[in-house]
Amino acid sequence: MANGILATDPNRVSFYEYEGKHKGILSWLLSTDHKRIGLLYLISLLAFFAVGVTLGFLMRLEMISPGPTIMAPNTYNSVFTLHGVIMVFLFILPGLPAIFGNFFLPIQIGARDVAFPRINLLSWYLYLIGGVLAIVSLFTGGGIMDTGWTFYVPYSIRTTSNISLSVFAAFVLGFSSILTAVNFITTAHRMRAPGMTFFRMPLFVWALYSTAWIQLLATPILGITLLLIIAERMLGVGIFDPNLGGDPILYQHMFWIYSHPAVYIMAIPAFGVVSEIIPTFSKKNIFGYTPVAISSLAIAFVGYLVWGHHMFSSGISDISRLIFSLLTFLVAIPTGVKVFNWVATMYKGSITVKTPMLFVLFFIVIFSIGGLTGLVLGAINTDIHVTDTYFVVGHFHYVMFGSMGILLFAGLHYWFPKMFGRMYHEKMAQVSAWIFFVGFNLLYFPMFIMGYLGMPRRYYDYLPEFTTYHVIATVGSWIMITGMIIMFANLIRSLYTGAKATENPWGGTTLEWKIPSPPPLENFREIPVITEGPYEHHFNKEENT
Repeated sequence: MANGILATDPNRVSFYEYEGKHKGILSWLLSTDHKRIGLLYLISLLAFFAVGVTLGFLMRLEMISPGPTIMAPNTYNSVFTLHGVIMVFLFILPGLPAIFGNFFLPIQIGARDVAFPRINLLSWYLYLIGGVLAIVSLFTGGGIMDTGWTFYVPYSIRTTSNISLSVFAAFVLGFSSILTAVNFITTAHRMRAPGMTFFRMPLFVWALYSTAWIQLLATPILGITLLLIIAERMLGVGIFDPNLGGDPILYQHMFWIYSHPAVYIMAIPAFGVVSEIIPTFSKKNIFGYTPVAISSLAIAFVGYLVWGHHMFSSGISDISRLIFSLLTFLVAIPTGVKVFNWVATMYKGSITVKTPMLFVLFFIVIFSIGGLTGLVLGAINTDIHVTDTYFVVGHFHYVMFGSMGILLFAGLHYWFPKMFGRMYHEKMAQVSAWIFFVGFNLLYFPMFIMGYLGMPRRYYDYLPEFTTYHVIATVGSWIMITGMIIMFANLIRSLYTGAKATENPWGGTTLEWKIPSPPPLENFREIPVITEGPYEHHFNKEENT
């Protein structure tokens, strides 16, 4: 089809085909189309994810038996740090908002694009630059970085590794996050279709909107903290280093003031994915739409106030411990509202367990385990017992990878037909999901037992009595990775050989299911007029035929 025809009627062609003034790869690298930017994020994130998974696999292989196996202690520390930095800052944090937020937020509110398309492209380049700087910093300077992903002082100030470049990379990644947040907030406020009131927005949009406020308000605190580390290393200013009159506890406060809300940057969009998938595959409207929507904002708000539970063993006052413990338990209320409403939506529904729904059911089980073990860490006495043990490692992965990771897979299978216009092999997808689920639990559940028995985290070696648990966890990692390899092989194969997807293969009711698969260049031929709630959209179909 000629470019001139595409330019005159962009909505007759998929956004993949349109090149505009740029050709080939430049039509992607310089594109301001929100859908293409979402796919650029998808490719970048999965590339970093593959590296992070490989490093995690090597760590588990080292821990299969006591003593040295495949690497030296210093190498293990560096691999541990690199795994954490990549998985937290380059995969889990940007994950769902960057991919599915960019691709679907404008479509779900009836807009042609985000509010600031060029800033959207800039945010991807900042993400890529930050990621490259982070990787480069690990292998340059006075040694391979070995501080752990939290960059705790005073070690991160005194180490000879290239910490300044590492924290600057995280600073750049923070700017990418802030720009994305500004774009999403403005888009949600200013770009909604006629009749799309706030309480007619899909719950995934509510989740992205709530997350964007966390990104906008909390990320600058991390940026300031990271700049202070650079200033202390380069100028010798006494901020955190006690040898210079600084306070290392201050660093922990400032780091976790950002980093605990960051947990909800990861989790709230994942909750939004669940709130899209369950009504679709239960053939019911979401139970309690308004409480679910408001609970996203409530989680975001309370999430700002609970950072101190990371510091129960750091020497903060007893009163502070009590207050932070209470606030930590309060976060369970809005989270419980979501879980209750999801289960109530499924009750007496006409449930079809396709792959996206299967991943969601797995998530509810895994996240419930993660949440219950979080109560152990939120209670002061039990936290003191298991802090800095493998119990924390198990909890962290059940909550983080068990929410954002699993629901990224759920969202990818749910929106795959819409994004790429192809269907994947359903049976193979379900087999891979079950293999992943079994491997996930074999890998991470033994960590709770090890932690309770006293196995410290971050240790290169361990006592023989922990060998059985480490063997089970390592074998679990092999099973889990096998499931992911089968899953991605199925999806990649389906890009070329999958059956053509219809406009609405799942029977969804939000706006993305009212347009062709894959979406046309500007999403809608005419902006739709919304007259009903988010899971009962009925607008004039002639506008989009």
